[in-house]
Amino acid sequence: MSKGLITEPEQVKKTVAKVSAVSVFFNALLVVFKLFAGIVAGSGAMVSDAVHSMSDIIATIIAYVGVRMSNKEPDVDHPYGHERLECIAALLLALILFGTGAGIGYAGILNIVTGEYEELMVPGLLALIAAIVSIVIKEAMFWYTRYYAKLIRSSAFMADAWHHRSDAISSVGALIGIAFARTGYPVMDSVASILICLFIFKAAYDIMRDAIRRLTDHSCSEEVVKDIKDHIISQDGVHGIDDIKTRLFGNRIYVEAEIRVNGELTLREAHDIAQTVHDSLEEQFPDIKHVMIHVNPD
Repeated sequence: MSKGLITEPEQVKKTVAKVSAVSVFFNALLVVFKLFAGIVAGSGAMVSDAVHSMSDIIATIIAYVGVRMSNKEPDVDHPYGHERLECIAALLLALILFGTGAGIGYAGILNIVTGEYEELMVPGLLALIAAIVSIVIKEAMFWYTRYYAKLIRSSAFMADAWHHRSDAISSVGALIGIAFARTGYPVMDSVASILICLFIFKAAYDIMRDAIRRLTDHSCSEEVVKDIKDHIISQDGVHGIDDIKTRLFGNRIYVEAEIRVNGELTLREAHDIAQTVHDSLEEQFPDIKHVMIHVNPD
C-alpha cells in the first residue's frame, strides 16, 4: 500500500485548506482572464470555458466541506464515523459538472441550429492565448490536487482533480474551435462548445460512478483483495483462508475474514494468532478502517 500518507486529523485539515486555497485562487484568476478574453475576442467557446472554471470554484468549496466533515470523530449517532459524507460531496461535484456541461452544450447546439454562429465575430488572438494559458494552469492544478488527494485518501479531492483535468480538456477543445474559427469556419467555435460538453459529461459520469460504488458497500478490487489474502496467509500460525469479504466505506475499507489454524491450539493461542493478523493488516494497509477475524479449526 501507499506510504507517506497523511493520516493525522490536524495535518489533513491543513492540507485540505492549503489545496483548496490554491485551487480557488488560480480558478478565480482564470475565470476573470478567460471571461475577459472570450468577450473581447468574441469567442463563445472561451466564455463557456470561463463558466466551467467558475464551477471549479464551487466544486473546490464542496470538496473542502466534504473532507472536513468526513474527518470528524465518530459520535453516538455515527459510531462508524462520517467517511461517507465525502462520497456525497463527490456526488454533488458530479451533478455540478453535469449541469455545467448541459448549459455549455445547449448554447453550442442552439447557435448551430439557429445559424447564429454566422453572426458571431471571428475570435481574436487573445482567445487563443487564454486557451493555452488555461491548458497549462489547469493541467498543473490537476497533478497538484491529485498528489494531495492520494496523500489524504480523498475521493472528493480526487474528483476535484479530475474537474481540473476536464477543464484542461475543455480548453483544448476551445483552442481547436477558436483556431478553426479564425481560419474561416466560425461554426467550429460552437462545435467546440459541444465537444467541451461531452468531455465534461464523461468526467461527471466517472466521478458519480466511483462515489456510488463507495456508498453501496462495493467490494475492493481483485488486486487489493489478493494483497490482503497474501498478507494474511503469510502470518505465522495461519494454515489457510476459508472466506474473506471486503467493502468500501467511503474512502476506507472493512475486512471480514475466516482463517484456519491448528485445531489443537488453546483458545488463547488461537486468539493471539487472530489478533496478530488483525493488527498487521491495519498496519500494512492504511486504508483499512476495521478488521474482523474469525478462527476455524484446521
